[in-house]
Amino acid sequence: MSKQQSVRQEFGTVDDNELRLDRDKSEQIIDALNTDLASAYVLYHQLKKHHWNVEGAEFRDLHLFLGDAAMNVEEAADELAERAQALGGTPIAGGKATEEHAPVDPEGEDVYDIRTSLENDLEIYGEIIESLRDHVELATNLGDHATSEILRQILVETEEDAHHIEHYLEDDTLVTEGAMK
Repeated sequence: MSKQQSVRQEFGTVDDNELRLDRDKSEQIIDALNTDLASAYVLYHQLKKHHWNVEGAEFRDLHLFLGDAAMNVEEAADELAERAQALGGTPIAGGKATEEHAPVDPEGEDVYDIRTSLENDLEIYGEIIESLRDHVELATNLGDHATSEILRQILVETEEDAHHIEHYLEDDTLVTEGAMK
């Protein structure tokens, strides 16, 4: 690790930006982006956990879906972080900051059956969707239409993945209870 100790910008501070959005508005939007970023990190790690641990007759489809869903969340997190930085802020980047900023809680470290795992994922997706909707409105009301558009795009992808989980949780399956024993 480098011995250099010069801090270029302290976390939580907001510098002026070249996007011509005033600092007060930027602060509010950056806070919202960091909340969404923290939630994305929680969801990403939970999806990866389920991707690694899924078993059973539907293993392959779920394994692939969960890997893709995690990748979608990772891409969204990157967009959120880059936008926070563009607005003059510092995106959260560590476990402690994630815990402090995330309004969602991950499931425990234990491995659960896939139905329980997907239900837990869907709960986090629902909370993230509500937050994204609120933050689209916030950004729009503050005149930051670009952030609003970025959040809308993330919202569409997030809702789509949540909807896929809803389908996995339906009771119509080719796998019968007797075949699973």
